[in-house]
Amino acid sequence: MKTNQSIIILVLISLLTASLACTIQAGGPEYPETRVPISTESALTLEEQIKAARTAAAQSGTLSLSVSESQLTSLVAATLSKDETPLITEPQVYLRDGKIEIYGKATQGILQANVRIVISATVDATGQPVIEVISTDFGPLPAPEGLNKTISGLIREAFTGALGPAAIGFRLQSITITDGNLTLTGRTK
Repeated sequence: MKTNQSIIILVLISLLTASLACTIQAGGPEYPETRVPISTESALTLEEQIKAARTAAAQSGTLSLSVSESQLTSLVAATLSKDETPLITEPQVYLRDGKIEIYGKATQGILQANVRIVISATVDATGQPVIEVISTDFGPLPAPEGLNKTISGLIREAFTGALGPAAIGFRLQSITITDGNLTLTGRTK
């Protein structure tokens, strides 16, 4: 009888230890049903498109660059994979109805929650991008302090960094987000 009790106690301790090692899903906003495919090729294609758009802008004085959800999601995933402790994992970027919606998973301790960040992107009177975080939903987890400012800064840097040297003397005219595409148009000064 003592042997059976010892085995039961050992099994319960093993199960308790195993459950502590796992993460607990704490909910949060659901990802949309349709997943955006992530690939290295999409990120590389985007880099090539940016180079081609800069070259064309230098020659013609106008810039037009269209980015797909797959390209943007792949670029975000590649960028986050370089960070040892990324803000989110498993990113999905959706470009719909004039907004950028970023979904992902945030982990804090043993808790993991789905995250949704909604961003607007417009152009100010000087031709600079205006990136604003409209809302953040970290489910039951508290949003990290300064999150809106950090995300806005990262996205603003991505916009201006993508244009690179062409940003000097370059003026954005519009940012259009619709039907899975983000389109930038502009002119050199």
